[in-house]
Amino acid sequence: MTLCHTLKHGLLGILVLPLVWSCATLPQAETQQYPTNFSPSQTITASQDAEPEELNNDDQTPSEAEATLDQEIKGLEALGPWEPGTLPDNLPGGATGYDFPISMNRQVQFYLDFFAKDHRQLFSRWLARSGRYLPMIREELRNAGLPQDLCYLPMIESGFNLTAFSTASAVGPWQFIKSSGSRFGLSINTYEDERRDPEKATRAGIAYLKVLHDKFASWHLAVAAYNAGEGTVGRAVDRCGSNDFWQLAKDECLPLETRRYVPQLIAAILIAKNPEVYGFNDIAYEKPLAYGTCEVPRGTSLKAVAVACDTPFEEVWNLNRHLCKAITPPGESRYTVKVPVGTEKMTTQNLPRVKAATITDYKTHVVRGGETIGEVCKLYNINKTTLLKANNLRAARLTPSQRLRIPIQNTVFAMQDETAAPTRTASLAKDPAIKQVVHKIKPGETLSVIAKQYKVPMQHLIAWNNLAKSSTIRAGQQLTLQLSDNGAPSAPVVAAAPQAPSKAADKVVLAAVAKKSRPANDKESPAARDTYYEVRGGDTLWKIARRFNTTTGEIRRWNKLDDNNIQPGVRLLLKLTADADV
Repeated sequence: MTLCHTLKHGLLGILVLPLVWSCATLPQAETQQYPTNFSPSQTITASQDAEPEELNNDDQTPSEAEATLDQEIKGLEALGPWEPGTLPDNLPGGATGYDFPISMNRQVQFYLDFFAKDHRQLFSRWLARSGRYLPMIREELRNAGLPQDLCYLPMIESGFNLTAFSTASAVGPWQFIKSSGSRFGLSINTYEDERRDPEKATRAGIAYLKVLHDKFASWHLAVAAYNAGEGTVGRAVDRCGSNDFWQLAKDECLPLETRRYVPQLIAAILIAKNPEVYGFNDIAYEKPLAYGTCEVPRGTSLKAVAVACDTPFEEVWNLNRHLCKAITPPGESRYTVKVPVGTEKMTTQNLPRVKAATITDYKTHVVRGGETIGEVCKLYNINKTTLLKANNLRAARLTPSQRLRIPIQNTVFAMQDETAAPTRTASLAKDPAIKQVVHKIKPGETLSVIAKQYKVPMQHLIAWNNLAKSSTIRAGQQLTLQLSDNGAPSAPVVAAAPQAPSKAADKVVLAAVAKKSRPANDKESPAARDTYYEVRGGDTLWKIARRFNTTTGEIRRWNKLDDNNIQPGVRLLLKLTADADV
């Protein structure tokens, strides 16, 4: 809640996407010395209701530290006038056990009771989280020559929560507002928010504290200014003629929220360094932060990285919370991502084999009383015909409590079979299911606006037009889009080369394609020939069988399919007679 908290209250179908990665272009992975267990890789799905192939920026957790503010204010006001701070004789750990100036008075005691008694469960959670970050923060403080007890400042700022978001838009463990974060070198944009990067935010927080201590020559005033801003504290010092925090607090020269900040930090330091003294005997501290690093191309999804390193997505996501949409910035050709320790080499080797696929999935909508089909279509941004077809409806009349299937797009990531031949880009001009659209950029348009207009992921626009970064487009420039002729959102289409049968049980993985050579005991007619058909949007196995005058059973047998499930982009082996219509 740097700089702003006083202001806050004072002013109160599958389409396979090419991942053009080469093992040769991925440099040797590096390990950061700062894992957790991981399970076998699974196909990972990302919902695309609003932003295809991107997670919505939902990693914002209401600040736990400010949730109790009103209760704290009332409690502090009930204590009466503020007391001077004194150093007690019976300080836990002894006076030499601290490098931050520790004082005791009834305001500090209020917070000791507040944390250890009134909000014991909350503070226990903060203590547990602290184990992940304290070693790193202490090391950074030691390198900067600052008191290591300042490592507990993020505890009262955010409870060591990377996704903490305050009502004043302060973000991350050190609770920087945007202006302060940018001032100290943190990148904050659509794709990155380094206020959520624990190490970079720590270095920025330390740099700010150093500036404040150099200005006020007092750690009490420095941390007060970290909360309220150096201008607020500087004016209080000038107006009241004192640089003693406790005197400024007694004379009410500082806002109450800032006055509470110092005793709050002192109480947090005392408890965190002596948890057993205050009854915290059973804290399961998280393991210290540890990770390795790998460089990946622009626009790489963390879901693809998770598949490559055979790790649950949430674990990879938690290591890279500064990536707002869980993808690397499209504007940077190479980007360093964090992966669990020991998986660096695996990630580098597997990432080129991880392929993205767009599939149609469904969610359920329960019709409310009086709701029309037009309203439902508007709610989910789909057209009436699509909704009627998805639910086998002939009429547009809806009834209350009726359950509708709503088609949505999902992106899945799965590892390509090692035995599969390399993919090749399909010739779009030869595919009647795909049409080229040329869009002339208008003044003020961005890639994001154009992507939403055509309902395609922005990464596809970049891939279709070989753009280096989003900022290169200009008014008058023409962009090419490859769209399916049925109006469904499309993608850069890749025709998978014939693959060996997949053993994956998950049906969203590409269906296996039989080898082109025919066994000697094959009973097919001598006149039959092998042909490969690429499944298009709207195709079913029954439709394909009817078109080529064969049966679904035969197609399943030729391709070793377990059922009739097929997805756009899959190439099916067909054994056709010479007069079959291809």
